[in-house]
Amino acid sequence: MNRIDIPSADRRAFMSGSAALAVAGLLSSTGLHAGQAGAGDAAGAYEPRRGQAGKDVMWIATPDALVTRMLRLAQLTPSDQLVDLGSGDGKIVLAAAGEGARGLGLEYNADLVELSRRRAREAGLIDRARFEKADIFESDFSQATVVTLYLLPHLNLRLRPRLLALKPGTRIVSHEFRMGRWLPDETSRVGPASLHLWLVPANVGGSWELQFPQRDELVTTRLDVARQHFQDFTATVAFRDFETTVREPKVAGEQLRFGLTDAHGHLRRFVGQVVGDRISGSVYDLTDGGARAPFSARRTGTAPPIEGSGPAPQSEAESLGSD
Repeated sequence: MNRIDIPSADRRAFMSGSAALAVAGLLSSTGLHAGQAGAGDAAGAYEPRRGQAGKDVMWIATPDALVTRMLRLAQLTPSDQLVDLGSGDGKIVLAAAGEGARGLGLEYNADLVELSRRRAREAGLIDRARFEKADIFESDFSQATVVTLYLLPHLNLRLRPRLLALKPGTRIVSHEFRMGRWLPDETSRVGPASLHLWLVPANVGGSWELQFPQRDELVTTRLDVARQHFQDFTATVAFRDFETTVREPKVAGEQLRFGLTDAHGHLRRFVGQVVGDRISGSVYDLTDGGARAPFSARRTGTAPPIEGSGPAPQSEAESLGSD
């Protein structure tokens, strides 16, 4: 990376991240350029060197096996738009394009951008793989359905509000480093390396009018989501004679899940799709062999912000070094 003054909290995060790389065996490989970003190869076409300096992080290529697993974690399809933040030599974007998806690599190093474009041309993927010289913190990647990144923890934390603002269901996959208190939905281990997946959660906060069949009648009741912390939430459902908390609440992208015991003592499991201020899906009567029926919900007020969707507090940033 360029020699810049890093605030103390960020410096601790950087050192922690570098230590993690060393533990993973990622800093001890063949000699790639350790000098200034943008230096070309005197023998011919530019080729990057492992550990070379960049604007925010040093360049270290993600091994092919990890690239493949990242795309599998994201459940990449040809209809996806993948954006790689800090795309380096372009291999993740090129791999996605090779599977039929559209890919965009955002990279600050102009030489790496040109190298990626050259590789896209050579692979015949220029129509599906684009690369732009850009600062990831100033770029618009709101159209992404999949975001990949290999950045240090304090950089992930800076990006977190923008990632949470993406369309619910967008998949985010990070090589090695996490998002502070936003816990991954799934983590894979490939050898010594970790890969983390997050699904951008829908906002389910506020009060809802909930309708579902109970025996021979349609019950209309109130679902109050008092707090949503990333993909987790706490809620109560008010019946005529009592109020009950919900079990195992979770938001997985656009999907909402929770359970409760109804007025007749039946355990019910709700699974629905959130679209704006509406939820529709199925409720399963687990006491009656899993009998399935439709349910719906309508938000009756405004949706409060998801807790954690704003800038991270200083205390969270300072804790990254020991996370």
